[in-house]
Amino acid sequence: MSDVAVQIARRVLLPVALLFAAMVGLGLLVTRVLTHTWPFTVEDTVNREFAGDRTSGWNDVSLVFSTLASTQMIVVVTVLAALVLRLVLHRWREPIFLCAAVTAQALIFLFTTMVIDRNRPAVAHMDSSPPTSSFPSGHTSAATALYVGLALLLALRARSTPAKVAWWTLLVLVPVGVALTRMYRGMHHPSDVVASFVNGGTCVAIMARTVLDRTLTWGRAKVSPPFRPGDDVTPAGAPAGG
Repeated sequence: MSDVAVQIARRVLLPVALLFAAMVGLGLLVTRVLTHTWPFTVEDTVNREFAGDRTSGWNDVSLVFSTLASTQMIVVVTVLAALVLRLVLHRWREPIFLCAAVTAQALIFLFTTMVIDRNRPAVAHMDSSPPTSSFPSGHTSAATALYVGLALLLALRARSTPAKVAWWTLLVLVPVGVALTRMYRGMHHPSDVVASFVNGGTCVAIMARTVLDRTLTWGRAKVSPPFRPGDDVTPAGAPAGG
């Protein structure tokens, strides 16, 4: 196996597999082990509170945030952001990081919903329910990976602390708004969106550690050829004898 394949397996595939196992473990705890334990016993109350506070104005706001994290919008924004990063920075590191983080969270979300079977909240649903489990929230997970990933990239290039804070605040608010929106619209329980923060945020961390780390060597380290009798061992710059 090549050095690059070993690095990918160790730095990407293994952490992603461990995250998937952790997400399944969280899902099993929430749906089978801790169902009758606080705070999971009050989730239904929270769902009803959100549903009871619906107004036409908040309905419109929630639709905006929900749309920002729809599958179509996530794909479009990710592709456009990757293209802009490539054209502006003239390198592939940042576009690959963003696409990898969004893709990894999507795969973990999909396979987790295939293992964990959880019904949607027992309130009126404002959106059509996709044929996946309520755990975790795909909208929240995707928004976290995409917008937190963008916040990280923009903050790294910001030249002042206020600019860094502004990027983090502006973009991190998007997944927070999406999480509240998905609960408001009756599509997810609170624990669903909390688990999605874990999924999306951890995928950003994994890919940042792997793709954005400039000290990481992906190929085989350059090894000097073995010394053979008769080779000239005079240090560079030293006067030659004779």
